[in-house]
Amino acid sequence: MASADPRTRTSRDGDPRARDRRVDVLVALGTAVVALGLLIGLPPLDALEPDGPALALRVPAPFTAAWTVLALGLLAQSAALLAARRAPRTVLVAVSALPVLVAALAPQSLDLFGLTALPVVVAVVLAALRVPLARLWPTLLVAGALVAAGSAVLSGALGQGVLQAVGAVGLPLLVTLLVRSRREVRAARTAEASAVFREQDALVDAAVSRERAAMARELHDIAAHHLSGIALMAAVIDRQIDSDPERAHEGARQVREQSTAVLDDLRRLVGLLREDVPAERAVETVAGIVDLVERARFRSDVRLDVLAGDHARGAQALADGVGPLAQLAAYRTVQEALANAALHAPSAPCTVTVDDRDPTRVVIRVENAPAAAPAAPTSPSGGNGLRGMRERADLVGASLQTGPTATGGWLVELALGREAPAAPAQAAAGGGVVA
Repeated sequence: MASADPRTRTSRDGDPRARDRRVDVLVALGTAVVALGLLIGLPPLDALEPDGPALALRVPAPFTAAWTVLALGLLAQSAALLAARRAPRTVLVAVSALPVLVAALAPQSLDLFGLTALPVVVAVVLAALRVPLARLWPTLLVAGALVAAGSAVLSGALGQGVLQAVGAVGLPLLVTLLVRSRREVRAARTAEASAVFREQDALVDAAVSRERAAMARELHDIAAHHLSGIALMAAVIDRQIDSDPERAHEGARQVREQSTAVLDDLRRLVGLLREDVPAERAVETVAGIVDLVERARFRSDVRLDVLAGDHARGAQALADGVGPLAQLAAYRTVQEALANAALHAPSAPCTVTVDDRDPTRVVIRVENAPAAAPAAPTSPSGGNGLRGMRERADLVGASLQTGPTATGGWLVELALGREAPAAPAQAAAGGGVVA
């Protein structure tokens, strides 16, 4: 099994700079070996032709002055390639200028002078791979002129020098640019695919975060409302069990009803999360606030006021024109506000007002009086209820205001806009109160 230690990977893969140096040495060494091999091997191979020398090469004898100058020129060109990574343009000019010096010092090497174009080809390829063409073209022109000048010095024909410059500079440049463009296209496609994958991962993470926040809000609303009521009723039962057994039994039945409601809400939430289990209950609406207040009266003094406008009379439903998600947010806001009132202001009267008179919006208020008895200690990690209210309001574009009242109580006010104007009725304006 391969080790995951970074030090092991470093020792196995090697330092990138050391690897680059090894590549540079191999390129220079390979160029020198091929050039010197051709310099030494071409004349004997030509002489071995059974019908006589095919090329009729006129070259200086090995290890003579002219031959040595040509060999040293090839070695110098190959050695210059070692610096091609740091200064590719300078190396290209130097490698192209050395053949001019060789042609001046060893004019007898005409037939093998073309070997000096091999290091030039390698230098052109290395420079084209590492330098943009917009910055490289002046160097390419200088290199082509030097190659043509060196060949023209030996042959005396400018046309032959131009052909050698095209073969040593132009053709390698075209091939290298083609390879480089294909490599850039491949890199761009890889980067695009990576960007798409990162975007998909970000979208998935965002969706998961939103779902987790929604689940946290739903679980908090369910648990805070029912469990706070159970805790308060259990405290009342503890005080009444000896002095008023009948009321204590009634409180125990209410605790059971609240526990059953918790289980029902949790089963509904699980049904919404699982694909193979249908939801057992419909989504709550503003009309369900009436039943919510009725259940809350078992543990505290809660009053409900419904102010209905013309559009709420007759066949029109309460909060007509408000979307289902906004109605669920209103229901959960009232549920959380009642739970907070029972927790922080026990035995204080509380009023829930549903103002449905405005044809453009519905306003819901939950206001409790100052606490008549000290509240039970709360967890230091509280505050999730108000945060959940604000998140729900922001989600549906509603306006939420919370804060203390002038009398020392607490007010929660939620304003929901209607998706469509409420249908007008022929009756006169009026309001109703549900006590």
